[in-house]
Amino acid sequence: MGVTVAMYGDGAANQGQIWEAANMSKLWGLPLILFCENNQYGMGTSVDRHSCNPSYYQQGGVAIPGIKLDGMDVLAMRDGMKWCKEYAGKGNGPLFVECRTYRYHGHSMSDPGVTYRDREEVNEMRKTKDCIDLVKSRIIEAGWASADELKAIEKSIRKEVDADIEAAKKHPLPAEDELYTDIYYNEVPAFIRGAEKTLARVRQ
Repeated sequence: MGVTVAMYGDGAANQGQIWEAANMSKLWGLPLILFCENNQYGMGTSVDRHSCNPSYYQQGGVAIPGIKLDGMDVLAMRDGMKWCKEYAGKGNGPLFVECRTYRYHGHSMSDPGVTYRDREEVNEMRKTKDCIDLVKSRIIEAGWASADELKAIEKSIRKEVDADIEAAKKHPLPAEDELYTDIYYNEVPAFIRGAEKTLARVRQ
């Protein structure tokens, strides 16, 4: 059976549509994984300030089970989500998943990211919990690659990404008829509410 993963952040975790989806999926026995990416800070606010229960995997109460995963550990996420997919796919109904991770930067360009937390906290998380550094250390400890080899790979990838960015900046904007490419299956609907292109041009 196929499984649907509905992803949302900690800031949206207490909105009504989350529970509406959870409630209906439980009533109908749907294979839905309600996946909360808990960055520990919403839009400039700590989860402890905007949520009476920041343990989002418990949101289903007695009706819907939940599981908390270490979002800073790639292997924990891989194995955890594999288990969740098997659980939901076997006809057990929906499941809440809380991926506890950390956002280093601001929520948007207007958010400096340090008005509601100090730099020391961010730096400490980078030093002790960074998911990429954790994978690097495991690779080195297992003898699969040396630190120098990993550094060379990283430099090569950065060079490739920089080249792709420059190519993208030079590329012309796509045609208007590409706006819905790969969004709708087989054909674009005759009318899409709130997305009338001629009206958008007038407003500009």
